[in-house]
Amino acid sequence: MKFFVDTADVQAIAELNDLGMVDGVTTNPSLILKSGRDILEVTKEICGIVSGPVSAEVVALKADEMIAEGRKLAAIAPNIAVKVPLTWDGLKTCKVLSGEGFMVNVTLCFSANQALLAAKAGATFISPFIGRLDDINMDGLDLIGDIRTIYDNYDFKTQILAASIRTANHVKDCALIGADVVTAPPSVIKALASHVLTDKGLEQFMADWAKTGQKIL
Repeated sequence: MKFFVDTADVQAIAELNDLGMVDGVTTNPSLILKSGRDILEVTKEICGIVSGPVSAEVVALKADEMIAEGRKLAAIAPNIAVKVPLTWDGLKTCKVLSGEGFMVNVTLCFSANQALLAAKAGATFISPFIGRLDDINMDGLDLIGDIRTIYDNYDFKTQILAASIRTANHVKDCALIGADVVTAPPSVIKALASHVLTDKGLEQFMADWAKTGQKIL
């Protein structure tokens, strides 16, 4: 499974990228706001750090304007994936831009039917939002499973990019279901390494090592 990091924080991206933990990056208007930087500037910098897809989102609501914005974003670097919302205009935009050879990430997906439409429109990635479904007492992981089944039934090439990842368990469960990609904040990716028994075992090893009075260096 591929790991995308969901942030516009270039330092966090570079740190994870150096460890080989980043296969791509996703951004959105909220993350751009949090970065406090110009979207074109920060996106270009991110594209220079990672070799994989970097999702940059359009902000227009009508297809013609979305297409124009998408082309401008795609011109930043060859590894840009233009991010469009799962609306009818977003699907029109996806069809045009994917037909022009650009990667397209269709975002804000909350149903299997939406995911089916995105695949038909030629999306490179579909981004179902797990955490936001959990927030309204629906099981976001069920949606990942439904999309996986539908895509496998018809051999759709669109990759399932599980988004709105809140916990380490979300990552594990997405991997078990067969999501192609998860995109998560740096804190969640780092949390995958944590386990209370690892901490407890290390504490015991260090205590025993201190009693030996030895040094390696």
